[in-house]
Amino acid sequence: MAARSAPSCHLRLEWVYGYRGHQCRNNLYYTAAKEIVYFVAGVGVVYSPREHRQKFFRGHSDDIISLALHPERVLVATGQVGKEPYICVWDSYTVQTVSVLKDVHTHGIACLAFDLDGQRLVSVGLDSKNAVCVWDWKRGRMLSMAPGHTDRIFDISWDLYQPNKLVSCGVKHIKFWSLCGNALTPKRGVFGKTGDLQTILCLACARDELTYSGALNGDIYVWKGINLIRTIQGAHTAGIFSMNSCEEGFATGGRDGCIRLWDLTFKPITVIDLRETEQGYKGLSVRSVCWRGDHILVGTQDSEIFEIVVHERNKPFLIMQGHCEGELWALAVHPTKPLAVTGSDDRSVRIWSLVDHALIARCNMEEPIRCAAVNVDGIHLALGMKDGSFTVLRVRDMTEVVHIKDRKEAIHELKYSPDGAYLAVGCNDSSVDIYGVAQRYKKVGECVGSLSFITHLDWSSDSRYLQTNDGSGKRLLYKMPGGKEVTSKEEIKGMHWASWTCVAGLEVNGIWPKYSDINDINSVDGNYVGQVLVTADDYGVVKLFRYPCLRKGAKFRKYIGHSAHVTNVRWSHDYQWVISIGGADHSVFQWKFIPERKLKDALHIAPQESLAESNSDESDSDLSDVPELDSEIEQETQLTYHRQVYKEDLPQLKEQCKEKQKSATSKRRERTPGTSIRLHFIHGYRGYDCRSNLFYTQIGEIVYHVAAVGVIYNRQQNTQRFYLGHDDDILCLAIHPLKDYVATGQVGRDPSIHVWDTETIKPLSILKGYHQYGICAVDFSADGKRLASVGIDDSHTIVLWDWKKGEKLSVTRGSKDKIFVVKMNPYVPDKLITAGIKHMKFWRRAGGGLIGKKGYVGTLGKNDTMMCAVYGWTEEMAFSGTSTGDVCIWRDVFLVKTVKAHDGPVFSMHALEKGFVTGGKDGMVALWDDSFERCLKTYAIKRADLAPGSKGLLLEDNPSIRAISLGHGHILVGTKNGEILEVDKSGPITLLVQGHMEGEVWGLATHPYLPICATVSDDKTLRIWDLSPSHCMLAVRKLKKGGRCCCFSPDGKALAVGLNDGSFLMANADTLEDLVSFHHRKDIISDIRFSPGSGKYLAVASHDSFVDIYNVTSSKRVGVCKGATSYITHIDWDSRGKLLQVNTGAKEQLFFEAPRGKRQTIPSVEVEKISWATWTSVLGLCCEGIWPVIGEVTEVTASCLTSDKMVLATGDDLGFVKLFRYPAKGKFGKFKKYVAHSTHVTNVRWTYDDSMLVTLGGADMSLMVWTNEVESHREKKYCDSEESDIDSEEDGGYDSDVTRENEISYTIRALSTNIRPMFGVKPHLQQKEPSVDERQGVVRGSRPPVSRAPPQPEKLQSNNVGKKKRPIEDLVLELAFGYRGRDCRNNVHYLNDGDDIIYHTASIGILHNVATGTQSFYQEHNDDILCLTVNQHPKFINIVATGQVGDSADMSGAKIASRGGHNQRIFVAEFRPDSDTQFVSVGIKHVKFWTLAGRALLSKKGLLSSLEDARMQTMLAVAFGANNLTFTGTISGDVCVWKDHILCRVVARAHNGPVFAMYTTLRDGLIVTGGKERPSKEGGAVKLWDQELRRCRAFRLETGQVTDCVRSVCRGKGKILVGTRNSEIIEVGEKNAACNILVNGHVDGPIWGLATHPSRDFFLSAAEDGTVRLWDIADKKMLNKVNLGHAARTVCYSPEGDMVAIGMKNGEFIILLVSSLKIWGKKRDRRCAIHDIRFSPDSRYLAVGSSENSVDFYDLTLGPTLNRISYCKDIPSFVIQMDFSADSRHLQVSSGCYKRHVYEVPSGKHLVDHAAIDRITWATWTSILGDEVMGIWSRHAEKADVTCACVSHSGISLVTGDDFGMVKLYDFPCPEKFAKHKRFLGHSPHVTNIRFTSGDRHVVSAGGDDCSLFVWKCVHMPH
Repeated sequence: MAARSAPSCHLRLEWVYGYRGHQCRNNLYYTAAKEIVYFVAGVGVVYSPREHRQKFFRGHSDDIISLALHPERVLVATGQVGKEPYICVWDSYTVQTVSVLKDVHTHGIACLAFDLDGQRLVSVGLDSKNAVCVWDWKRGRMLSMAPGHTDRIFDISWDLYQPNKLVSCGVKHIKFWSLCGNALTPKRGVFGKTGDLQTILCLACARDELTYSGALNGDIYVWKGINLIRTIQGAHTAGIFSMNSCEEGFATGGRDGCIRLWDLTFKPITVIDLRETEQGYKGLSVRSVCWRGDHILVGTQDSEIFEIVVHERNKPFLIMQGHCEGELWALAVHPTKPLAVTGSDDRSVRIWSLVDHALIARCNMEEPIRCAAVNVDGIHLALGMKDGSFTVLRVRDMTEVVHIKDRKEAIHELKYSPDGAYLAVGCNDSSVDIYGVAQRYKKVGECVGSLSFITHLDWSSDSRYLQTNDGSGKRLLYKMPGGKEVTSKEEIKGMHWASWTCVAGLEVNGIWPKYSDINDINSVDGNYVGQVLVTADDYGVVKLFRYPCLRKGAKFRKYIGHSAHVTNVRWSHDYQWVISIGGADHSVFQWKFIPERKLKDALHIAPQESLAESNSDESDSDLSDVPELDSEIEQETQLTYHRQVYKEDLPQLKEQCKEKQKSATSKRRERTPGTSIRLHFIHGYRGYDCRSNLFYTQIGEIVYHVAAVGVIYNRQQNTQRFYLGHDDDILCLAIHPLKDYVATGQVGRDPSIHVWDTETIKPLSILKGYHQYGICAVDFSADGKRLASVGIDDSHTIVLWDWKKGEKLSVTRGSKDKIFVVKMNPYVPDKLITAGIKHMKFWRRAGGGLIGKKGYVGTLGKNDTMMCAVYGWTEEMAFSGTSTGDVCIWRDVFLVKTVKAHDGPVFSMHALEKGFVTGGKDGMVALWDDSFERCLKTYAIKRADLAPGSKGLLLEDNPSIRAISLGHGHILVGTKNGEILEVDKSGPITLLVQGHMEGEVWGLATHPYLPICATVSDDKTLRIWDLSPSHCMLAVRKLKKGGRCCCFSPDGKALAVGLNDGSFLMANADTLEDLVSFHHRKDIISDIRFSPGSGKYLAVASHDSFVDIYNVTSSKRVGVCKGATSYITHIDWDSRGKLLQVNTGAKEQLFFEAPRGKRQTIPSVEVEKISWATWTSVLGLCCEGIWPVIGEVTEVTASCLTSDKMVLATGDDLGFVKLFRYPAKGKFGKFKKYVAHSTHVTNVRWTYDDSMLVTLGGADMSLMVWTNEVESHREKKYCDSEESDIDSEEDGGYDSDVTRENEISYTIRALSTNIRPMFGVKPHLQQKEPSVDERQGVVRGSRPPVSRAPPQPEKLQSNNVGKKKRPIEDLVLELAFGYRGRDCRNNVHYLNDGDDIIYHTASIGILHNVATGTQSFYQEHNDDILCLTVNQHPKFINIVATGQVGDSADMSGAKIASRGGHNQRIFVAEFRPDSDTQFVSVGIKHVKFWTLAGRALLSKKGLLSSLEDARMQTMLAVAFGANNLTFTGTISGDVCVWKDHILCRVVARAHNGPVFAMYTTLRDGLIVTGGKERPSKEGGAVKLWDQELRRCRAFRLETGQVTDCVRSVCRGKGKILVGTRNSEIIEVGEKNAACNILVNGHVDGPIWGLATHPSRDFFLSAAEDGTVRLWDIADKKMLNKVNLGHAARTVCYSPEGDMVAIGMKNGEFIILLVSSLKIWGKKRDRRCAIHDIRFSPDSRYLAVGSSENSVDFYDLTLGPTLNRISYCKDIPSFVIQMDFSADSRHLQVSSGCYKRHVYEVPSGKHLVDHAAIDRITWATWTSILGDEVMGIWSRHAEKADVTCACVSHSGISLVTGDDFGMVKLYDFPCPEKFAKHKRFLGHSPHVTNIRFTSGDRHVVSAGGDDCSLFVWKCVHMPH
């Protein structure tokens, strides 16, 4: 039948009834042309009310749910739902896509908004984080992304009056965003007391930082900044869904059906209640408003669009209607008029006029409607309901005729018979009832044959039969009207059907795909007249098939637009239209049918939708009538480039295997071998599956690729240079228009494209990240700035790159079938074509996507497979070569003519200035004029024409041509057989390079005394190659079978070859003629060897596990070696010719005696002692080390030993060639490895004099020749090789600081846990005991205002009596004492010419003025800063970048590239000062030199070269010198000097300890180093060196430390800035070496003790580093420090400030006199740490609380003997804080089990009476426990605690510190849980202590982890 091709008619979308009002808002606008834009289902609609016309945008693949209008009101952005949803920006005038934004959101795009000038677009996703994303939409680039909120976001808007600000709102939140760099930072709106926290649905921004928002309860909330300032109550009576701002003011619409207009200051203008108008109804709900001038557009929940003219606001005009929410299933067409009837679950039935495109009648029923039918005369309309009833109405006036309910389940299908007598009603309970129409619908019959619900019915034209389909896919036939089932074939044959709507049946077999049994087609309808069938399915697709279509998998045309299920589809009565209805999108689509005869005109009618647009793709299997594919193309399409193991996986595999290796490498391993090899020449060219991959460079060299190597061949000198940056097969190559750069694409899991320079062979850019498996085509744009690439993943992704920046510009799916070529338009950089199997597509770039159109063939041809394509002389013209030998000529997307060019496929085309050149499978090169009118000249590639200078021999005449290029007066030709030829214009042909043809190459032998080798391959040839400078193929012989092995006889005269069929032959080595042949085996001959010396015996190994031994002279088999359990892989003779060593596939190593073949067992120790003639074995002790760490994944396939028995070369399955020192004993030997082959290396052989190594690649068919570089002549040419898998053990020293830094692990603040070992129930979770009043039944707050009882005493003694109390409202960071030196380096820098210094501590960056000591802070980080750098570029003076720890370390600025650096910690990475692309990283036992190429990073390991006994050490610092010198500082104190990446000198003992810091001054090139060193006369920890690190001058730091440890150095004008391990920052003068300490801090944390002076602005801190330090806030510096010799835990001033008590970690406490710092007394009564120490307010007692769960009391009036007078017992856990009462008679203690206790002083008695406790007035309050401070415990403290607290001296404010590192400010008391507070960040995790200074002027907080002290200034509320 004719169903083999798609029907040639077409559908065009003409009208869509409906508007999406449900679940969407703000989606209806006026465009600049006064048209109305909105969306429904998956279609964007532009409706012109004036002309009553619709235009459609159909670029989406699923439901559209959001829409935004560009400020110029022409462009529209729409966002869709889906797994990979995207945003389209399109032009509302032409309805063409302008830009596609994709690959960021998941689930869907909920909101969109353009900014004021329309350059940027913001989108919000539907994912769990509701991601907010800002786009540069023109370029399709994402600028910034941030998680939006934990709950749904409903609206987002740019602030039109402030740049870079946005506002978003949603469920219970509103957020104000600012965009800075690429970071979006939100601030939550503060509802405060002004309004309730509730869901905000819509918003609009106004001037002066005002934002208006509509809330769920109908109020309007007005915001200023981030604070709610007022609410407009009752603006609507229910939720406000939409708010629209225009020049006149604002319009709002709500769920109450009202529209309100407001002026610009939000004063009401008017209100329009749509429910009251004549079109209105109860429950009308407004979802969208748009106010423009005097018109208002309103969209409602029920899919209506109203237009209101402001001055006639009671007469809204209804311009669009559709069904409301609920599925839409029922569809019927009127039999005589152009009317369609639909009925839906919204219970309405509607009649639409297809001519006027309008609703003409509607009627509401009682039940949801599921199906409909109109009688033949058009009078009755029957509706089937969901409840099992059906109703019949008169069409005229919709009055009821009859209502019948016979069934309980839904009626899914009903139909009138063609004679109008019967109505058949199909129900979901699997029965069909027949009713007589004339008998007032009396039931006359019933059909019960189905087992499942009825889906479709059809009557025969004579009304005598009925066919049904049911849910199980069965088709049954019944006799009417009785309902008897018909089964006889004869009877069935004669039936003719009045209509065909069934999905099962012979006539519609073709609508189902070939091999599936799914039932996702919901509806079909046959058009008998036009012989077409239309179908509707679950995927939103409407398809056209030929009718009837009998064979499964028929061709079709498809149309998208509906989003999900299309539930029903029908032809109109006159077949002019198709009506389809959507289930979930409840929309009605009307399609115009364009029959074949009108198609030609149609092209011009609808330019907006060329027939090749993707929305009418033909089906997959379009072309079953195309001739069979050419064999070569067939072969090529079946190639897959999948790898078992991708090279990218190796590092992980190695890591997994590291465990095994640790145990194995206890023995000391051999060093790497002394020799190395370098690639010298490759015989081979990849032509068998690649095309157009051969070009001339600028200077006339030839560039092509083979295996994993890019080759540049110089034909004058016959030499090659190599680009070795790839690590797997290269599949494509393109040359830059200037012919100097080349792009190559490779195979890989995440394959990369390398753009490299053919002169320097350096990579310029590496592009990766968007393809999978491999890249099969690349092309440069005409300006050379862009690059297009095609991947070999299933959808053949196309990517457009800006290759210099390494940025992806656009990406799209190409085609299901293979794409062979991509070409960029030379005239328009945004256009390109792709060609491939049955595929020719024309693409244009749209933002981040590409829009493709299929080439339109028309009647001229059929869709053929395209093998090559080029652009012609204008931007419209394109030419493509097909697989049948034609050249197609295209204009725009239309085929204009075809020209026969070759017999068989046209594989390559090249455009010239005045014409074209083509090459084909027929081996002809043809030159054409510029329009393919005539062929000017042809060249045949024949052996006869080969010129004398050829470097080889042609294997056959007319080889298939795969690549053609012109230049330098020649035509360059690449063939399928791997030959590269140069054709002179006058005819002679020169062969330049050749390799084996397709098929694996295994056999390799080198000649015993000449530089030649022989190879034999599966391509059935035996070839002899010259390895000396002529590099050519000397001879070739065709064999009957492919071969796997070969061997020269010892005298070089004979050559033995083993073949794949089990035979072998001996040939004359010079003429290659047969001497003798044998055929004794059935399986492959795998190895063949002559015995040494005279070559008397020949050993032949085969895959059937035997080795046969032949006597050469008598040509007889003399022995057979039996005993192997698997196939033989390698054989070797010993030097006497008596013993054979055999390797098998089962990894057995066996020995046999010649000539009989008797098996010998030889102990492994003895094997070494035997002298072997050759060694190619891969097993045994001598080569245990050659098996890699990842031995499971890869096999070592071959090995070969040099004749001096020093170096073993191996080849393996991953394509590596490695060199080992022989014997390679011990596992995992060290090696040098080389990558050039792509997959298996099948064989390796040294030449007779070891001067060259020859290697064979299996699948890459290449023969590679490597020269052996021996130690001596290797000074100049150093070769690259990768080092071994495992790093060396010995590394030169150990240093405690380095070890500590390497092992440190950073806590992320959010995951912080508690610093004290607390236990018990947290206070906010404890059951509360009732207070006295509550026990007496008095409700709080109900006490009489004037009470007879004495007033409750103050909770806290207040100091500033007489003054009015002012609460503190804010804290501002004023000072930070501390510097992070203990685990960070290079983090102190000069700014502003040395006036300021910048450094960091905790999570703040500090700018410190040297002269005044004032500090300013950068507080944007939210977790610890670990690194800091200053931009030294003169253009960006004083720009600082800092990096932090955390889930996402955000450097502020765009991420350019990332790559796993090294498996052990990297300490420093620095860019070269003179380069933007090169940097060096150093770390544990490694130095790596990195180059940034585009977006990819390439690394080279530092090489230790031939310096005597140089070892790889742990490197700690790096600096740079001129001429590519790099200096690295090591753990042992040496400095290594590197030239490029090779070590050239070591400065021994530059420091005596590790070199931690180095700094290069750009101005004069001097270098400063800093290390760890004991100060001595000549040495110092800081040294200043000359440019070459030859002379130095040392500086001593007068710190008084035993050893100085410098962590950071920087040099300014005449000064050196030094940061030390002891947290000091010191400035050293270069001239006088004077030291000036600028910054001090505690060395080790945590700082536990903190005390503020009772009357002055001093405070004390005590820390684990054993010091107590006195700080002056006013002078901003440290006044004094006391070294105690033990870690201090707590410190306290006496009430007068004359004494200080210090508690130590070892249980001792000390009392000092402040004036003299002399010890007044000390005592140690406890063994554990003292946690708190306190003087009583009357200075009489000292209380000492310890972790031994006790508090001791001492009476100070008894003098310095300090005898304990009593102590408090039964404290359940360790003491945290203590406070005295104001009268010194009570003490409150908080303990480690979250309990608070009160004791009497000095007796130590426990006080339990609550009433008494409530009456105590406290002198201080530092407790974190107690009802008064219940509110400080936050919800999030599962793991982390509040650690410290302090109440201000005024008694009304409270500050706390917690384990998250936050300082919080509360009001005191705060008994309610989760009290309101302000929080201040800056500390790292764990704030250990916090205090108010006297007069509440400052708060001091102490950090645990960060050893820093912060001083915060208190901001008091004004009076």
